[in-house]
Amino acid sequence: MNALNNLLNTIAVKIQPLAWAILRILSSAMFMTHGYAKILGERAQPFLGGMDFFGIDLGINMLWVAGVIELFGGALLVLGLFTRITAFFAAVLMVMAYLSAHAAWFPTLNNGELAAMYFIVYLAIFAQGPGAISLDAMLRGKR
Repeated sequence: MNALNNLLNTIAVKIQPLAWAILRILSSAMFMTHGYAKILGERAQPFLGGMDFFGIDLGINMLWVAGVIELFGGALLVLGLFTRITAFFAAVLMVMAYLSAHAAWFPTLNNGELAAMYFIVYLAIFAQGPGAISLDAMLRGKR
């Protein structure tokens, strides 16, 4: 059992940079599809009007703002560029989405699982950074 544990630890350490990049890239590519639908899809959101922000009319459609963060922020995260600040905004967006559109405690009952999962992923990316396989790392010479 000890030999198996050592082997798995060795493999895990070797694939860690690739696994982190796959998590960042695939989750962000999927995140982008939500933004695409909000900004460029069949039922694209208008820039002005639309939903209130927790009962406050800001004049700007908050679904449009969410779409911009999802589409363009997702693209930055796929590339691993400006990763920490973008992941921060994505995580905050998911908290706001959960609180405004999925207002109930249990995510499987309020269809909030995706917002909760994106929040956790982007919180982790914010905390850990882009990883070795990213434009941020390349630009800073950390590869």
